[in-house]
Amino acid sequence: MFYKRTYEDVMSNLNSSLQGLSEDQVNELLKSKGYNELKEKDKIPTYKLFLESFKDPLVIILLIAAIVQIILGEVVESIIIFAVVIINSVLGVVQTKKAEGSLESLKKLSAPQAKVIRNNKKVTLESRQLVPGDIVVLEAGDYVPADGRLIEAETLKVVEGMLTGESEPVLKYTDVINEEVGLGDQKNMVFSGSIVVYGRGMFIVTDTGMNTEMGKIAGLLESSENKLTPLQQKLEEFSKKLGIGITILALVIFIIEVARAYFTRNTTNMIGVALDSFMFAVAVAVAAIPEALSSIVTIVLAVGTNNMAKRQVIIRKLPAVETLGSASIICTDKTGTLTQNKMTVVDYYMYGNDDDVFEKGNVHYNYQAKLLTMISTLCNDSHITEEGNEIGDPTEVALITYSNKNDLNYSTLRGKYVRKGEIPFDSDRKLMSTVNDIYGDAVMYTKGAPDVLFNRCKYALNNGEVVEINDEILNEYRKVNEEFSKNALRVLAFAMKDVPDKDFVPSVEDEIDMILVGLMAMIDPPRESVYSAVKEAKEAGIKTIMITGDHKTTAQAIAKQIGIMDESELALTGQELDALTDEQLDKELEKISVYARVSPENKIRIVKAWQRKGKITAMTGDGVNDAPSLKQADIGIGMGSGTDVSKDASAMILVDDNFSSIISAVEVGRSVYDNIKKAITYLFAGNLGAIVAILFAVFADWNNPFTALQLLFINLVNDSLPAIALGLEPPEKSIMKHSPRDPNESILAGGTLKRVVFRGIVIGIVTIFAQYIGNLTSEYLGVAMAFSTLIISRILQTLPARSNESTLIQLGIFSNKFALGAVVVCFILYSITLVPGVRELFLIPNSFGISQFSICLGLALISTFIMEIAKIIKK
Repeated sequence: MFYKRTYEDVMSNLNSSLQGLSEDQVNELLKSKGYNELKEKDKIPTYKLFLESFKDPLVIILLIAAIVQIILGEVVESIIIFAVVIINSVLGVVQTKKAEGSLESLKKLSAPQAKVIRNNKKVTLESRQLVPGDIVVLEAGDYVPADGRLIEAETLKVVEGMLTGESEPVLKYTDVINEEVGLGDQKNMVFSGSIVVYGRGMFIVTDTGMNTEMGKIAGLLESSENKLTPLQQKLEEFSKKLGIGITILALVIFIIEVARAYFTRNTTNMIGVALDSFMFAVAVAVAAIPEALSSIVTIVLAVGTNNMAKRQVIIRKLPAVETLGSASIICTDKTGTLTQNKMTVVDYYMYGNDDDVFEKGNVHYNYQAKLLTMISTLCNDSHITEEGNEIGDPTEVALITYSNKNDLNYSTLRGKYVRKGEIPFDSDRKLMSTVNDIYGDAVMYTKGAPDVLFNRCKYALNNGEVVEINDEILNEYRKVNEEFSKNALRVLAFAMKDVPDKDFVPSVEDEIDMILVGLMAMIDPPRESVYSAVKEAKEAGIKTIMITGDHKTTAQAIAKQIGIMDESELALTGQELDALTDEQLDKELEKISVYARVSPENKIRIVKAWQRKGKITAMTGDGVNDAPSLKQADIGIGMGSGTDVSKDASAMILVDDNFSSIISAVEVGRSVYDNIKKAITYLFAGNLGAIVAILFAVFADWNNPFTALQLLFINLVNDSLPAIALGLEPPEKSIMKHSPRDPNESILAGGTLKRVVFRGIVIGIVTIFAQYIGNLTSEYLGVAMAFSTLIISRILQTLPARSNESTLIQLGIFSNKFALGAVVVCFILYSITLVPGVRELFLIPNSFGISQFSICLGLALISTFIMEIAKIIKK
C-alpha cells in the first residue's frame, strides 16, 4: 500500500531519487516490467484474414461450380479459376494489412507524452516508455500517465471519474495516510487515465501498464470493433444494394442462356450448358461487384492522413479526413493560431515627452524613457535561456526583448538592481509589484492594467519631473490608452514609489500613491500566412469565425486586419451572447464573425447553433475547458502546444498551431474525398462496360463476349492498382474554388453517376464493336477481341479518370507516376494472356495476331479519347 508510506520510503524501495532513474535502470525495468501500455486485443492472424475472403457467398458458389467442372473433366480452366480467386484473396489481405499499418503509424503520431526527470534532466517522452521509479511532472491539462505516489502537490486537483465515477476534482496532498482507505480517498496517489485540471505536482511511478488500477479493469475497457468511416458505411450499404441488383441480373442471364440453348440450339448436353451458364453468371456477379472498394477507401484515407502529417496536421480519428471536405465553418482561436503568439512592443506613451524618443535611440539619454524600460524589465518574471528559449508569460518576454533591442540588457539590469521583494500578479487586482535595490535605496516598481493603475497614482512624471497628477494628465493617458486599444494593442501601465528600506516587505495595501511613469503597447502580430489562408477559405465557401478570450475591440481590429470581418458583420462578447435567446442567435448567426471574452459554454452554444443550420463545423482549442466544445464540433482541432485533455477530445491536432495548416488540411480532405470518388467512378464504369457488352450479346443472340475465367482475370487486373493510384492523385487546381459538399449527399452525386454511365456505355460500345469485328471471322475471335478491348479500355480509363475537369495534357502525363505505373503493370499482366500455352486457357485463338491486337488497342484509345473530349465539351 504505497499511500501508507512516505514518498522517501517509496523512492528508496524503487531504487530511485529526485534526480530520476539512469538509462541503465530504465532499460533493465523495461525488460522486466514491459512497456507502460494496456494489452490490446489480439489482431486477426493473416491466415484468418485470407480465409475470411472466401466467406463471400458468390465466391463460395463459384468455387463449388469449379469443383463440379473438375469432376466433369474441365480441369485446367477450373484450376486457373481457383488460382485467380486465391490471388484476389491474397491482394485483399495485402490491402487490409497495408491499411492496418497506415493506421498504426497514425496512432504513433498522436501517442500521449509525459514530462519525466531522468539523469537529473527534464525530458518529454512517450508515456509507454515509463517504468516504476520514474519521476513524472504534472501540470494542468495533463493526463496522468501511470499510477504513482505524490512527491509534490501545489493545489493539485485531479478528476478520477474514469476509476471512481466521481466527476468532482479531488484535491491532492503528499501526507501519509495511515488508515485503510478506498481508491477515491487515496489522496496522496495519482492514477493512470485521470486528468489534472488545476495546479501542478510531481510523483514517482509505482505501477505501469496492466499493473495500474486502469490495467486491472482493462478487460472491461477493451476497444470495440473498428468502426467503418461514414463514407465506408455508405459504400457498404450501396454495395449491398448493388450486389442484390447484380445477383438478379446474373440469374436473368443464366435463365436466358439455358432457355436459348434448350429452345433454339437443340443442345444435347444440357448439364454442361447449364453448368457453363451458371459459372458465367456467377463470374459476372463476382466481377461486377468491387469487393476491394472498402479496403481501397481505407488505404486512400490513410495516405491522406500521412499527407496531412507532412502539412503539420495529425489525424487522430479517420472519419475526420472525409469530414474536412464538408467543413463550411471554422471557429478558430486568435492567439497563436491566427497570430504568432509572440507579443511585440510596438508603441509607448510618456506624458510630456517626444513621441519618437525611442526611435531616435535616446533611451540611454532620456531619463523617463530609460526608467520606463527599466521598470518593464525589473517588474518582470520572464527570462531568455542561453539557448535562446523564451521562458515566461509572452507579454513579459516582449518587454525584456524590447529592452535588449534598445541596448538595455535585461540580465545586466537585474544583476545591477537586485529584487528584494515582490507582490505577484493576480487576476483580481491586475497588478504586479517588485521592490528593488537602486543604489542603496528601495524603490517599488509596479506594472498592470492601465484603468487600475491610473486610480492608484497620486503623481506622474512630466518630462522627467514628478508632478501631482491632475485631470489633464489622466485624460491624456486615458485618451492614448483608448486609442491603443482600438488598434488591438495590449497596454500596460508602469508606476513607481519610494519605500522605507531594502528590507521592506510590500503588500497590496502599499500599491497606492504611486508615480505614473508611462504606457507600453504590444500586439501579437498576425501570422504572415493567415492573410492568404483566410482569403482561400472564403473562396472555398468556408466562413472563418474568431472566438477568443481577448477584448472585443482587440478581436475586432485583428479580424478586420486579416479579412475575417468586414463593416457589415458583427462582434459579440460572451455576455452579449448570453443575453440572446436561441431564436435570436439563429437569426443573427450568419452576420457574427467575432466572439470575444467567451466561456466554454459559449463555445458549445456557437457550435450547436451552426449545426442546427446543417453546417459542418470545425472548432479549435488548447485548454482543459475547451474539451467539451471540441467534442461537440464535427471536427475538433487540438493544438500541438495544448493540453493532453484537449488533444484527446480532438479529431485532429495542429502540430504548429497555425490556422493556415487547417486550410491546408481542408484541401487534403477535399482531395481525398474527390480521389475516392474518382476510384469509385473508375471501378463502376469499367464494370458497367462489361455488363453492357454482356447484355447486348445476350439480346443479339451472340456468344457470351467473355468466359468466366476472363471476367475473373479482368477483375484481378483492373480492380486494385489503378483504383489505388487514382486515390494518390494530386489535388485538382480548382479543389478550393468549390463550395463545401453536402455531407449527406449520395456517393454518386455531383456528376459521379453521369460519369459512370457515360464512361460505362463508351467502354461497352467499343467492346461490342470489337466482338462484332471478331465475329466476322469466328465466334472465338469475337470473344478474344471483346476480352482484349475491355481489359485495355479499362486500363487506359485510368488516365482520363485522373480528373473530372482537366485533360491529361493539362494535368501533365507524369504528374501522377503511380497512375502511369499502374497502367504499365496492368499491361504486363494482360500480356501474360497472349503467351503460348496460356492464351489457349483464355480461349484466345491463333487467329488473334498483331492486326487484331491493334484494332483492340485502337478501339480502347478511341474510348479514352471520347472521355477526354467530353471534358472539353463540358467546359
